[in-house]
This record gives sequence, structure tokens and C-alpha cells, in this order.
Amino acid sequence: MHLIHLGLTALSIASVVAFEDASPFFLFSTTELPEPLSPIPQILSSSSLTALIKSQLSHCPSDAYVIISQPGVNAEDFASYDAAPHLRRSLDLEDQGSGKVKSSFQVADVVGELDLDELQRYLQTKCEAGVLSVDASTGFFATVDDMKPRVVRIDFTALPTRKSERAGKLSENDAFLSSIIDLFPTQRYTVVYTTIPVSAEEAHILYAVGQGRKQQILSSSAHMQRRESTLDEDPSPNRNDTADNLPLFDKYQFFTPGIFMGLLVSFFLISVLSVGIAAVSSLQVPYGAFEKEMGPAAQKKFQ
Repeated sequence: MHLIHLGLTALSIASVVAFEDASPFFLFSTTELPEPLSPIPQILSSSSLTALIKSQLSHCPSDAYVIISQPGVNAEDFASYDAAPHLRRSLDLEDQGSGKVKSSFQVADVVGELDLDELQRYLQTKCEAGVLSVDASTGFFATVDDMKPRVVRIDFTALPTRKSERAGKLSENDAFLSSIIDLFPTQRYTVVYTTIPVSAEEAHILYAVGQGRKQQILSSSAHMQRRESTLDEDPSPNRNDTADNLPLFDKYQFFTPGIFMGLLVSFFLISVLSVGIAAVSSLQVPYGAFEKEMGPAAQKKFQ
């Protein structure tokens, strides 16, 4: 099975409005699916993709077929590595060698909306499968006791318009899908992950937000480049001539803040030193203080 990285699929879309009525599609299975006769195009109509899915599942390779509908998305929503980590690992070439997934393929742009009811009826008739609906809002689904093949339908709600909320909701839905798969009593399953493109109004909103951020980055980059080019320019001869003709005190700076601070501290220290010297020099000691007393009073002291 021809395998392609999920990241390359998402990055193949240049802008949101390139295909306003197109959205990505993913399929992976833990069983070997037939090799397509030719490489799968990355732009397909919904009818062509439906025929391709039916041909891949015509021999009923799995015990469970998970059909997912994720409305309100485009390829750029899956560009981030953290957007749908479980889905990415299921489609990653490096993880499939030791993982459960044996086959997968994906289409970057599916023009139109897939008829999931038609695909469900096909699997019910072809594989004699029952239907199990999962409520994505509550996570509730009925339990089954028999080993009959099942078609599991999961219909998610549309992603919000704000980009930060879209990534979080998509990651939440991805974790929910992974938990549902872990509860399967069988390891033979196929996941058909379909998406519904955003409406024209939402597409223009997302495109405007993206263009605004892009323009802001480009403006900032252009400003920095102009500033660097101005700083790196060699001075022209005219500017050198003008500088040479300036007076001495205009060409050079003789009195800097450092010099001013040094002079101020020096003046303070000199003032303190002068006061100290003046105080010491003003001391007077009479010469009589150093003469020895020889009178009767001095003799009485030593008696």
C-alpha cells in the first residue's frame, strides 16, 4: 500500500481558499488492503473516492469499520504535529513497521462531500455488518455480544472558528477516537476518516486571519532589514567632508558622563580631606604640658 506522511499532505495546501469545497481524507487498516493499480491522486472528487474506498474494502478485510465524519476542517488544521497525534502515528511510515497498522492512504483534497450513508449501506450489504452509532458528545454507545462485523459511526461536531480553539477541539476528538478503538474486542479494524470542508464564510475568515499574521511578520522583517542596511552602509564622501569641516568641540566629545561623575567624587573627597587637615592643624598644645614639676607639690605626690 502506497503510504504518504500526514504532514506532507497538510503542507501541500498553500492557502485555505485554494479549494474552498475540498478537505483531506484518511484511511488506515490493521489488515493488508489491495495495492491500487496506480498512484492515488491527491485531488479527487467525492464520487471517485467513494469508488476507491469500496474497491479497497470489497473483500471485507476487517471485523470493525469505523466511519468518522469531522466537519468544518481543512488541510491546514492537520499541519501541526500536536493537532491529531494518534491519527498521525497511525499514518506515519516510521511507526507502521512495528505497529498494528498495515495499510493506509490519504488524499489531500477531496472535492465535495462523501455520502457516508451510502458507504455504510455498502458495508452492511457486502460484509453483512451491523451498525453501532457512537454519540461523540457523551461517548455513549451500546455494547454488543455477538462477533458480527460492525460499522461504527462517529459524527463529530464542526470545529470552532477561532484557530486556538480549533486545534484543541481536533486534538480532543483524536483522543476520543483512540479511546474508542482501544475498546474494540477485535484487532482487525479499518478507520475511514472523512472531513467536511469549512463553509465559504469560515474559509475567508481563516484566510484573513492568516494573511494578517503573515503581513505583520513580513512588515517586521522588512523594517529590521532596512535598519540593518542603514547601519551597515559605508559613509559617503560628502558626509566625511561635512564632519571634517565641523569645529573641534562639535567633532569630539570631551565631557562625558563618566568624566562628570569622576570630577564630582573627586571634589567631594578633596573637600573631606581639606576639612580633616584643617581640623588637625588647628589643635594647640601648650609647652608647659611637657615640663616636669619640681616644686613642693610634686614632692608630696611621690611621698
